[in-house]
Amino acid sequence: MRADRVFVYGAAAGLVGDLLLGDPRRGHPVAAFGRMAAAVERVLWRDHRGRGALHTAVCAGGAAAAAALASRAARRSPAASIALTAAATWAVVGGTTLGREASAIGDALATGDVEAARERLPHLCGRDPQALDEQQIARAVVESVAENTSDAVVGALVWGALAGVPGLVGFRAVNTLDAMVGHKSPRYRRYGWASARLDDVAGWPGARLTAILAAASGPDPRGAVRAWRADAGKHPSPNAGPVEASFAGALGVRLGGTLSYGGRVEHRPVLNGDGRAVEFDDIGRAVRLSRRVGLLTLVVCATGRMLRAGRGGRRPA
Repeated sequence: MRADRVFVYGAAAGLVGDLLLGDPRRGHPVAAFGRMAAAVERVLWRDHRGRGALHTAVCAGGAAAAAALASRAARRSPAASIALTAAATWAVVGGTTLGREASAIGDALATGDVEAARERLPHLCGRDPQALDEQQIARAVVESVAENTSDAVVGALVWGALAGVPGLVGFRAVNTLDAMVGHKSPRYRRYGWASARLDDVAGWPGARLTAILAAASGPDPRGAVRAWRADAGKHPSPNAGPVEASFAGALGVRLGGTLSYGGRVEHRPVLNGDGRAVEFDDIGRAVRLSRRVGLLTLVVCATGRMLRAGRGGRRPA
């Protein structure tokens, strides 16, 4: 069976698995990778960029290499290759859990239970919930849905289409390392530099595809394109900027502004400044847009993979 068909069937099955099962409460492969990466950090950590680069190479490179070995072992059996692709896709995407967590916060806000929303927010993002009012919580959720659509769904599928199971696993490993050590705290400013920069590079194609598909499938395509062009470059993240700006324009809301992480206050530029303030029911709209983007990503990646295979002739899986 051709490798493009293995990817299409496996990725589709993996997304169905995510839709039906979501993330397990215990024993998730990404959590296991995180524990391994933390153990490596305890051995390697020094306040030095070189040590951080070694940490990134060992963890992300090791995960991708293990996935490549598994793919090679399964290559002779189309069924095994499809099953491996499906399992890897299910393990690395998180669209269903993202939607569930965001919707739970939206439901709490809809009933006026702001404290419940604050308690749930850390499941979705790392902001200080006690510093946020109802509107700020809703804005944080919409921003997190936008960014995690790229990180937890689109980026993984793009790299899966480009490099198969090693691409799926490698992207998720890089993204997880960035979440663990890629922030600008005193401990990780130098040690996490390599993980943060590699995540910027790996996330670039998925972020642009997310922004394009959000504009194409959102309620206001022109508004999405306008906000993307005008405001994406103002965001401190080269990948979150296009995604959040496109979501903001598509939904007609205003994102960005003051936020707090770990007691540190940041003043980020406003995205889609002509939009209205985010309300709790915009969370549901963002979740539905995220789902549409995820499904369209599978279509785009499957089509691209099959067209590439068609130009290159038949290749074994």
